[in-house]
Amino acid sequence: MNVVVVESPSKAKTINKYLGPGYTVLASFGHVRDLPAKDGSVRPDEDFEMSWEVDTASAKRIKDIADAMKSSDGLILATDPDREGEAISWHVLDVLNKKKAIGGKPVKRVVFNAITKSAVLDAMKHPRDIDIALVDAYLARRALDYLVGFNLSPVLWRKLPGARSAGRVQSVALRLVCDREAEIERFVSEEYWNLSAVLKTPRGDEFEARLVSAEGKRLTPKAIGNAEEANRLKALLDGASYRVESVEAKPTKRNPAPPFTTSTLQQAASSKLGFSASRTMQVAQKLYEGIDIGGETVGLITYMRTDGVQMAPEAIDAARRAVASQFGERYVPEKPRLYSTKAKNAQEAHEAIRPTSFDRTPDEVRRFLDADQLKLYDLVWKRGIASQMASAEIERTTVEIEADNGGRKAGVRATGSVIRFDGFIAAYTDQKEDGEQSDDGDDDGRLPEINAQEKLDKQKVNATQHFTEPPPRYSEATLIKKMEELGIGRPSTYAATLATLRDREYITIDKRKLIPEAKGRLVTAFLESFFTRYVEYDFTADLEEKLDKISAGELDWKQVLRDFWKDFFAQIEDTKELRVTNVLDALNEELAPLVFPKREDGSDPRICQVCGTGKLSLKLGKFGAFVGCSNYPECNYTRQLSADSGSDADASVSNEPQSLGKDPHTGEEITLRSGRFGPYVQRGDGKEAKRSSLPKGWAPATIDHEKAVALLSLPRDIGQHPETGKMISAGLGRYGPFLLHDGGYANLETVEDVFSIGLNRAVSVIADKASKGPGGRGRGTPAALKTLGDHPDGGPITVRDGKYGPYVNWGKVNATLPKDKSADSVTLEEALVLIADKAGKTPAKGGKAKATKTTKAAKTGEAKTAKPKAKAAAKPKAAPKAKKA
Repeated sequence: MNVVVVESPSKAKTINKYLGPGYTVLASFGHVRDLPAKDGSVRPDEDFEMSWEVDTASAKRIKDIADAMKSSDGLILATDPDREGEAISWHVLDVLNKKKAIGGKPVKRVVFNAITKSAVLDAMKHPRDIDIALVDAYLARRALDYLVGFNLSPVLWRKLPGARSAGRVQSVALRLVCDREAEIERFVSEEYWNLSAVLKTPRGDEFEARLVSAEGKRLTPKAIGNAEEANRLKALLDGASYRVESVEAKPTKRNPAPPFTTSTLQQAASSKLGFSASRTMQVAQKLYEGIDIGGETVGLITYMRTDGVQMAPEAIDAARRAVASQFGERYVPEKPRLYSTKAKNAQEAHEAIRPTSFDRTPDEVRRFLDADQLKLYDLVWKRGIASQMASAEIERTTVEIEADNGGRKAGVRATGSVIRFDGFIAAYTDQKEDGEQSDDGDDDGRLPEINAQEKLDKQKVNATQHFTEPPPRYSEATLIKKMEELGIGRPSTYAATLATLRDREYITIDKRKLIPEAKGRLVTAFLESFFTRYVEYDFTADLEEKLDKISAGELDWKQVLRDFWKDFFAQIEDTKELRVTNVLDALNEELAPLVFPKREDGSDPRICQVCGTGKLSLKLGKFGAFVGCSNYPECNYTRQLSADSGSDADASVSNEPQSLGKDPHTGEEITLRSGRFGPYVQRGDGKEAKRSSLPKGWAPATIDHEKAVALLSLPRDIGQHPETGKMISAGLGRYGPFLLHDGGYANLETVEDVFSIGLNRAVSVIADKASKGPGGRGRGTPAALKTLGDHPDGGPITVRDGKYGPYVNWGKVNATLPKDKSADSVTLEEALVLIADKAGKTPAKGGKAKATKTTKAAKTGEAKTAKPKAKAAAKPKAAPKAKKA
C-alpha cells in the first residue's frame, strides 16, 4: 500500500477512486506550514535561514499522513504541477522526515495536468524526484515577499499613519492603477471634427464615406480641430460632384487566438461573463478538481494556473476530430496550429487551459453543472476548439472617391467587409473591454455594388464635433493583461493581488472599473518618492525573470536574495531618518491634483478658503492623512482627502460651527460642523454632545433644522414586532441604513427609508432577510451566501456575511475569515482548513472554547503584523481638530 498526498479533499476522493485499494490518498489542505507572521522568520544575517511553523490544523493532517506511513510501502507526492505544488510536496516531505516517519521507504513525486483516470494512471507510471530548483524559486519568492512586507510596512506605518502594509507585487499593481488615475487627472480634452458624405449609387443604394484628404493634403485622425475649419471643408463637400476613382476588394484572413492561459481566461471571463478574477479561479478550480458526471467524478478542464498557450499533441488531435464532427471537414485546417506566447517572462511549463475531453460538449454536461460552472466551461471549450479551426476568410473593400468643387478637390473613402467563410468565428469570438480596440479590426458592414469611374449623388454631408477622452480606468481584466505584458507577478497571483488591494481599501471597484482610494494613492506616492526602484515596472519584472532562472537551475536563489537585500536594507535605513515634513512636502507635490483640486473660480487651490491667508497642506493624524490650514489653531479648516474634496460646500462648514436652531426637546443648540472625517451635525457642546455624520449623498448645503433633528433622533423606534413583541428600530451605521430587531440587522435600500419606513414593511424586510439566512450588520449589500462545495464528511460549506464580518459555515461550525481574506476569494480548501481549525478548539475553564492560535500567513506572500483592535465607539466620534505635523 502506498500513501498518496494531494492538496484538496475533493481531489483526494476522486483520485482514490482511480487508484483503487492499493493506495491511501490523503489531503494536505494546501500548505502544511508557512513563515510565522512575526519578525525573524527570515534572517538575512544567517544567510537567509527561514523558520517554518506548522499550525494546529495542519499538525493534525501531518499526523494522519505519518500514521498512514507506518503501514505503507512508500510515499507518493501528487500535489499541483507548479511551483506552489512542488513547494507543498517539499514541505510535507521535510516535516515527515523530521518526524522520522519516512524511514527508508521510497518517496516519489508525480504530476498530472488533468484529473482524469487516464492522466492520473499515466502519471503514476512516470514518477520523479522533487524538483529542487522549483522549490528554490518558491523559497526565494517567499523570502522576498516576507522581507519586503516586514521591513517596508513598518516604515509606512511610522511615516504615513493610516496606511496598511505594502507588498512586493501588490505595490506595483497599485502603482499601475494610481498612475492611470493621475493620467486621467492630467488629461486635457481637445476638440476635433469628423466629416462624412452620404452618397447614392446609380442603382439607388446609399452608403457613407469619410473625408480623408482635402486640397492635396492628407488628413490624419482628429486633424480638423475647430468648427471654422470643419465648416470650410463641409462647404467644399456640399458643393462638390463625386466620382469613384477606384474600388479594391482585398481578401484577408483572421486567425484564431490560442487556448486560454490563466490571465486570458480571467480577462475573457470578465469581458464576457462579468466574473471577477477570484470568482473565475474559484469556478475553474472546481472544474479542474472534478464534477460528478453521471456517477463518475472527473476533471472537466486541465490545470488552470498556467501561462502556456500550447495544448498537448493528443489534445490537438482530439480537437481537430471534434471540429470535423461538430462543424465539418472544411473547418479543419490543413496542419495543426502551434502557438507561442508573447507575454514577458512566460514559463510555458504547462499546457494551456483546455477541456479534458472535447467530446464533452457544453450541452452534454449542462445538467451536471451550476450556472457559473457551465458558463466558464462553455468558454474554455469554445476557445479550445476554436484554436484548432480554420481561419476566417474576409473580403475587405476600399472605395476611393474624388469630390470636386470647382477645382477644389477632396478625397473621401468608404470601407466595408464581408465574411466569406466564418471559420473559427463559428465557435468563438473575443469580446473586448471598454476602451479596447476590437479584435475584428473594423465594424464596417457590407457595401453596395460600386463601380470605378461611376458618378455618385450626394445626399447630405455630416460634420460632427467630438472631444478626445482620457484613457479608461483599468478593469480587473485590463490590469491583469497589463501586468502580464510587463512581466509583473505570476498567473497564480493575479486574483490574490487584486483581492489584497481591495481588502486593504487601497482600491474600490465601481462598474467593474478599478478606482484608487486616497489611501492607496498616498501609499503609491510615498513609495514612488522614497522607494522608487522597488515600484518600478522593469525592476519588478527583472526580479520575476531571476526567479524563473532559479526555477530553471540557472541562478543561485540565495545570491539573488543577497543582491536584493543589500540595496533594499540600505534604502530602509535611509528612509527611517526622514522627517515627517519631508514626507509631506513630497506628497504635496506628487499628489497635487488630489490634494489641491482646481477651483471653479480659478483661485489658488493651495490657499485656505476660510481664513484667506493660510496655506493648505497634507497633515498626518492618528487615522490617516487629511488636508489642513497652516494657520492652525487660529484657523481650524480641515477636510478629508478625496478626489472630490475642496468644494465650496466643504468650505462653507469648515470654519466656525453653523447654527441650525434649537432642539425642540432639549433646547440645546444644533450646529453643522466639519471635521477630519467630513461634515456632521451636533447637539449641545462638550464630550457628551450627541453627534451624527451626514449620510452619503447628503451635501452640507442641503442640511436644515428639520434634517438635523431627524439625524440626531436616530435610532428611530418603529414599533413592536407582532410575533416577538420586541421593538424594531431604524438607524444609520458604518455600512449604511439598517433595521435592528432582536439583535439582528437587516439592510434598508435608502437613507430616506430610515425616516419613513412603517411597521408592516419593516416586518416584511426582516422576514425576507431571515429567509436568506444570517446577514451582515448594516451592510450596504445583501449578505454573501454561496456554496463552495461539500465537506468530506458530508454537508455543504457556505460563505456567509455575519455580524462580525464574512465567515464560512459547515453544519453548526462557523469560522470567521481572516482580515486579509475576502468572501469572494476564499476557496474550498481554505474553508476546510478554517473549519477544521475551529472544530479543533479545546474547552477552557468555564466551558468556553479556547481558540487555537494560527499564524498561517496568506498565500499572497503578504506579511501581516497584529495590531490591537480599537474600541468601538458608543456614539459617532467628533471630528478632532487638526494637529500640526
